[in-house]
Amino acid sequence: MNAPAEVFERAAAERSYPGMVWIPGGTFLMGSDNHYPEEAPAHRVRVDGFWMDKFTVSNRDFERFVAATGHVTLAEKPANPDDYPGALPDLLAPSSMMFRKPAGPVDLGNHYNWWVYVRGANWRHPRGPASTIKKVADHPVVHVAYEDVVAYANWAGKELPTEAEWEFAARGGLDAAEYVWGNELTPAGKHMANIWQGDFPYRNTVDDGYEYTAPVGSFPANDYGLYDMAGNVWQWTTDWYQDHKAIDSPCCTAVNPRGGHREASYDTRLPDVKIPRKVTKGGSHLCAPNYCRRYRPAARMAQPVDTAISHLGFRCIVRRKMELNAQ
Repeated sequence: MNAPAEVFERAAAERSYPGMVWIPGGTFLMGSDNHYPEEAPAHRVRVDGFWMDKFTVSNRDFERFVAATGHVTLAEKPANPDDYPGALPDLLAPSSMMFRKPAGPVDLGNHYNWWVYVRGANWRHPRGPASTIKKVADHPVVHVAYEDVVAYANWAGKELPTEAEWEFAARGGLDAAEYVWGNELTPAGKHMANIWQGDFPYRNTVDDGYEYTAPVGSFPANDYGLYDMAGNVWQWTTDWYQDHKAIDSPCCTAVNPRGGHREASYDTRLPDVKIPRKVTKGGSHLCAPNYCRRYRPAARMAQPVDTAISHLGFRCIVRRKMELNAQ
């Protein structure tokens, strides 16, 4: 008995996009009215189908890209003093943001209690200048700014997902579920993602087995076959950050929304700093129940495009209809 034509069609398409899975597209409830204010209001969105990387881009993947192109990441270059008038020279040296665990409880309202700029931290040295990627080649690449991930995507013949595409894919067909895998954080006591256990930011019990990043694919895939859509590292999207409340027609289904405008993405709390921000999704190994419960598909953060950091990576998509010609 011959297999259905669609089986051959899908197999042919998968040969064209190795390491990716087809996300069929559809309508879903984006955002949440039950958590952080930037996630509200929940609203209906429809996205077309696309291909998405099964895994976040790893150090090994990024190393191949750099070897082929000679790309130098933003964190490996000194900052232009014209872009940061009045900045101390030390702050203009090649550097990236790194998490530093404090010795004990600190004010959770001040993130500088655990985030510091470290000279020499970059994708090759993810935990500081003395570190290497030799033993973490299969971990997600970090310390990559927006311009770096766009360069990688262009080299790979891919694109970055929109926030809506990313969230739809992360949900895996579980519309309005709390987590990527359902409504319980640890179903039957099983850890489903690499997040923080204990008291953030000073005590991590490491019950899930990882204090820092985990190798890509260490936890179960969602129902679309995507790994690490929660925890491990935040992931860049292509959308300029905007408040969900700025949606023109929250009553109606938005079709393939593309986020806000560059100028509207500036941080209103810093009126003198005109650095645009992109939406990042997914949470990281630093998200904890007592702080930053953003290991949920609805969660979102604004990330300045000029900043690399130790818990932010990415994955790519291909916006192309699945080939329908049987091979």
